[in-house]
Amino acid sequence: MNAIEIKNLTKNFGQKQAINGLNMTVPQGAIYGFIGENGSGKSTTEKIICGLILPSGGEVKLFGKDYKDADVRAKIGVLIEQPGCFPNYSVWNNMMLQAANLGIENAAEEVRKVLKVVHMEGSASNKYKNCSLGMKQRIGIAFALLGKPSLLILDEPINGLDADGMRIMREVLTDVTQNYGCTVVISSHILGELEKIATHYGIVRGGKMIAEMTAEELNANCRTYIALKVQNTESAKAQLGRKYRRIETDEDEYVRIYDGVTAEEVVDYLYGNGIVVTEIKTRKIGLEEYYVDLMKEGR
Repeated sequence: MNAIEIKNLTKNFGQKQAINGLNMTVPQGAIYGFIGENGSGKSTTEKIICGLILPSGGEVKLFGKDYKDADVRAKIGVLIEQPGCFPNYSVWNNMMLQAANLGIENAAEEVRKVLKVVHMEGSASNKYKNCSLGMKQRIGIAFALLGKPSLLILDEPINGLDADGMRIMREVLTDVTQNYGCTVVISSHILGELEKIATHYGIVRGGKMIAEMTAEELNANCRTYIALKVQNTESAKAQLGRKYRRIETDEDEYVRIYDGVTAEEVVDYLYGNGIVVTEIKTRKIGLEEYYVDLMKEGR
């Protein structure tokens, strides 16, 4: 069973169409990286899934049922923007208020459990206003985990975090899927971090889904290339252009060849034409470069 199935979703705000016939499938148990430019429809889609705004058309099913079904709605945990916490209250008191708001039995036990999941059990007495950005993001996820949801919708939860904060967030999200059976939909602009945890991806542009794939399919689609450095970059590019179809230069002045050739072949060819290679390596493009290339195709 899929956690989310969306067909031909549309959403208009007056004369502006934010979502235009979007289709989306999120398998149960996935960490689904939801990717797109600002204004592409990610947050609008997430808000429709959560019931915060109504669609103009289309179909949304969660766990095989209509998304408005009361039983299904109870299975969703949400962190969009920031948690609604009282700044002068402690983390613990904020969590207990949220548990009371949700009508959770054995609230103290449940709060202790979710604080442990997000690595905040030692900071429960801290005032919310004194918590770091990373701690506040984890508190938001703890809020979303109250009530043992089956689906988490997280909008930009890793943006603005330092390296250690991102590491902890990766551990938390992996833990909730592997050990608590949650499906996670996470949007982010930090694609290098998303690539470390996502099992599935959905890429949107202009309110439409332009690609959905598993992490394995992404890996298969990401091309391998040869990157090299020479003393005269322009001369090397001109010479390589006579033999290979796609030659590029990156921001670090490496010349890239995408034609599926070996490093030895490239070195021999350049050396035979009087060009000495000072550095050469084989690399594979990651999610960020794949995404940028995909965006360029639509322009």
